[in-house]
Amino acid sequence: MNVAREKKKNRLSYRHIARYGEIASVLVRYGFGDLLSRLKIDRFLRSRKNKRPSDEQDDDKATTWDRVRMALEQLGPAFVKLGQFASNRPDFLPSDLIYALEKLQDSVPPFNEKKAVEIIESELGDSVGTLFTSFTQKPFASASIAQVHRARLSDGSEVAVKIQRPDIADIVAVDCEIMLHIAMLMENHIQGMDVLRPTKLVEEFSSAIRKELDFTIEAMHFERFAVNFRGDENIHIPDVYMKYSARRVITTEFINGVKVTDLRRLVENGGDPVEVAKRGAAAVLKQIFVDGFFHADPHAGNILVRNGNEICFLDLGMTGLLTPSSRERLCAIIIGMVRQNPQKVVTALAEMSYIQLQNREELEYEISELMQEYIGRSIKTIDISEVLNRLLRIMSVHQIRMLPGFYLLVKAIVTIEGVALKLDPHFTMMEHLEPFVRTMVREQYSLKNVFHDGSEAFSDMLHFVRDLPSETRELLQLVKSGQVKFEFEHRGLEPVSRRFEQVVNRIVFGLVLASLVIGSSIVIHSNIPPSVYGYPVIGLAGFLAAGIIGFWLLISTLRHGKM
Repeated sequence: MNVAREKKKNRLSYRHIARYGEIASVLVRYGFGDLLSRLKIDRFLRSRKNKRPSDEQDDDKATTWDRVRMALEQLGPAFVKLGQFASNRPDFLPSDLIYALEKLQDSVPPFNEKKAVEIIESELGDSVGTLFTSFTQKPFASASIAQVHRARLSDGSEVAVKIQRPDIADIVAVDCEIMLHIAMLMENHIQGMDVLRPTKLVEEFSSAIRKELDFTIEAMHFERFAVNFRGDENIHIPDVYMKYSARRVITTEFINGVKVTDLRRLVENGGDPVEVAKRGAAAVLKQIFVDGFFHADPHAGNILVRNGNEICFLDLGMTGLLTPSSRERLCAIIIGMVRQNPQKVVTALAEMSYIQLQNREELEYEISELMQEYIGRSIKTIDISEVLNRLLRIMSVHQIRMLPGFYLLVKAIVTIEGVALKLDPHFTMMEHLEPFVRTMVREQYSLKNVFHDGSEAFSDMLHFVRDLPSETRELLQLVKSGQVKFEFEHRGLEPVSRRFEQVVNRIVFGLVLASLVIGSSIVIHSNIPPSVYGYPVIGLAGFLAAGIIGFWLLISTLRHGKM
């Protein structure tokens, strides 16, 4: 981050002094006053007394991580979402904190019904009475970002209308600016935080939540998922009504279903928990390994079951994306872990990371140690969540930075595995993961794929050969015009350079010595006064100097053994 950008963000943060006061007060209330002092922001603390909410006043035995969760819940929607987002990063946070963050409550009281109607009419450009034949004023669900009302269209379709909370975009924008400023202070004032780079986490979160606040993006996600699961009778994606959707309003098909973890009602409605677990896991793994576009938060609240075992995915605001090459490398990581091949794992990690690996051999050793714990164990007994989380922590120690989609992918697999285990205590994710990995391997090395990759490589080579003459000519023209300069840096030539200087110095001394001898001889024969015993003093001095120089040169040569 450049200096100008940092100054700008600092300036933006200080525009929100009142909000800083609220944040500081909440942190002190939950026992984090020392953090304010270390970050130099204790001056924002409000003078009035702050009390904990009534249901938590007597909770003096709460752990540090539970107090973090309570503080985030009190700080509002943006901080709750940040906590949920950060729980995706076992490489960044300790496991106990992640466990606490996973319990964050995202349900808040609904906002005023009249305001909900105003937002619908402002976004869709018509009255609620014209848009819907019926509209239930009281929402049936409410969360930190939006609330959902039941309605009916003119064709009789029953729909769910999700309406964004008033001014939530501005509130989140202010809080994100403050979060970034606090993250920068943490990096500057807390030892070790510059390695963890909390600013990077906040920047990723800010980008993700901005997309989540744009319901037109979520509407497109619904349409893409519907295409990906077209013809699959096991999965149902709610229809989205684009005509009745906008940036702050999204209208989708209303789903009459059972919450996936409500086992009693699920069985009463003719469902089979074991079959639902299989279908849910298969659906998420297909999204990852086949489609490359997946539901990033498939928790129990976002999955309903209807018509026996038909699974419905809800709330597609947060999704993950994997490129074909990333999917291949993810496959290589899993194969390397199963086949006890640490070199394969490290190579795949190096290709997926956006910084160069350091201490590659040490990384291979630590991954080998991890693999040793699973030697001889049946694939059904391997806990994929534990393996992936431990792998992420090893990556964190070695400061391997992966693209955000990789962490969302791990979170999706871990989350759906947790849901499946509630349905079927004997569920094993590795058992369901294996067929997808094998399919990817077969496709990767199939004749069709090899021919396709070969033809692309050949095409690239043809383009290179075709463009080489013209590009070479352009380069030579730049060189001639002086727009290209070449700089050479010699390395490893210091000993040669020193030896060369010694040789030159000796030649110079030899020339000086010869000049003194010749000059002194001429002076001696010219009888130039003054003289001693008939010999000119200047000539004698010249011979003396020549003798000293010659003797020193002889000693130096003998000392270095270079006669």
